[in-house]
Amino acid sequence: MNNIVELGFWGILFAMLIGHALADYPLQGDFIANFKSYKTKLGKETVWPYVLGSHCLIHAGFIWVITGSVALAVAEMVAHFIIDMLKCGGKTNFHIDQWLHIGCKVAWSLLIVSEVNLL
Repeated sequence: MNNIVELGFWGILFAMLIGHALADYPLQGDFIANFKSYKTKLGKETVWPYVLGSHCLIHAGFIWVITGSVALAVAEMVAHFIIDMLKCGGKTNFHIDQWLHIGCKVAWSLLIVSEVNLL
């Protein structure tokens, strides 16, 4: 993870936002979008935990590849799961959902440039 620090805060954040855009839009697709929610007719068929979990793993994979940190990848997976559950449950909307995801990337970037020991 030492090499990524050289990118600086904005470079790290930019890389993570690119990963987020890929994972949340072209890699999500109709299947994930329709089956990841426990509130939809399709998702209620008990497949939603697998689908949402897989969607979150895709996001975690980008963070792991970009940062080299398993700890940040796990944090991303958990945070993404919680944020998407809030949106699927009608507790947030699309805009709040996206800003919460961006906020996580800001936090991960700050942790990296602060050189916090992330295992």
